[in-house]
Amino acid sequence: MQVIQSLCVVLVVLWSTVQCDHHPQHSNHGVHNDSAAGSLKIYKENLDFAFHLYKHISAQPDSQSKNVFFSPLSVSVALAALSLGARGKTHQQLFEGLGFNSTDITEEEVNQAFQHIHHNLNEKSDVNLGNALFIGQDFKPRPEFLESMKRYYQSEGFSTDFGKTEQAKEQINKYVDEKTKGKITQLVEEVDPLTVMYLINYMYFKGKWEIPFDPKKTVEDNFHVDDKTTVPVQMMYAKDDFRVFHDEEISTHVLRLHYSESVSMMLVLPENGLQGLEEVVCKDHLWKWIKSAKKRKYIVHVPKLSLKTSYQLKAILSEMGITDIFEDAADLTGISEQGNLVVSKVLHKATLDVDEAGTTATAATGVEIAERGIVIDPPAMKFDRPFMVFLLSRETRSILFMGKIVNPAE
Repeated sequence: MQVIQSLCVVLVVLWSTVQCDHHPQHSNHGVHNDSAAGSLKIYKENLDFAFHLYKHISAQPDSQSKNVFFSPLSVSVALAALSLGARGKTHQQLFEGLGFNSTDITEEEVNQAFQHIHHNLNEKSDVNLGNALFIGQDFKPRPEFLESMKRYYQSEGFSTDFGKTEQAKEQINKYVDEKTKGKITQLVEEVDPLTVMYLINYMYFKGKWEIPFDPKKTVEDNFHVDDKTTVPVQMMYAKDDFRVFHDEEISTHVLRLHYSESVSMMLVLPENGLQGLEEVVCKDHLWKWIKSAKKRKYIVHVPKLSLKTSYQLKAILSEMGITDIFEDAADLTGISEQGNLVVSKVLHKATLDVDEAGTTATAATGVEIAERGIVIDPPAMKFDRPFMVFLLSRETRSILFMGKIVNPAE
């Protein structure tokens, strides 16, 4: 069974203690959850943010020739949740950094949209999206901040003694371990005793292929990292009616693989190298591929994958224009009256495992064996060179995860 987990962590640290004036609380009225239109109000902005973040991560010196995998939805949820406590210029900057324009959509509508995304995804058996606040024992958050976190972002809250750093670390890591079912066991390596709050977002996905791969047909093959480098991989094989598309405009092949519920994986294989695709790809291409992919008889070869990634997003978000939350000028008085707060770190970890496990029951249907009388093999699509990968929620139109596979042997 294919398993994908992601964690995004926002760590807020108290640097100094001063009394702050009370700011008007955010309205919680008019919340609606019964319409899919709620989450669709922000899907274009979420897609723009996803591609913007991908390009900044991929442009980092240590990412240009390496695998990239992360959850743009997890990052945007964490930052949107943080914005509940931001005020003034800090809030405006966060709002705009996430791709929202206050003249087109209100803060209330954004929060309602994320609320619907949580409800929609958590209704499915294959996705679990949630948030948690670990709050210092002497730290006093505003009640309206806690209420909004719970209402819009389904957040849990825990009292934590950050002065006892080892116990605090153990408490947070145990929570993360449980939520990711043992995939991420040591998220926090050390805790600063000056910490007043951890804001954690997690996403867990576990899905079965709609068309399974037969483990007996997986063979060792070569993956061409570049013109000079080849690495061995375990290559899965299937022949069936797959959703495929060839984008002639940018010379790219697209394969869309559905899971048994509301999530699909899209694999994007450029003919002329990954760099050229990365320079032009955007949300318009993604939606063209989604609409254009049609079922055709195809042979597909997909490598088994097992990736773990970790990113420090402070510098990357600053490059994207989100700077105030990290500086002394940060206005996070919506979180607490207790003192000046600043975000010291934004960490993101993700894991990806793709294999045949968990598909044995459906693989016994023998779809491929039932194909008789074919003299000429159908066309083939072989992912044996660098390609992009997306995990999409078909209902909320959200990119749950995205990245590039440069070297599956890493």
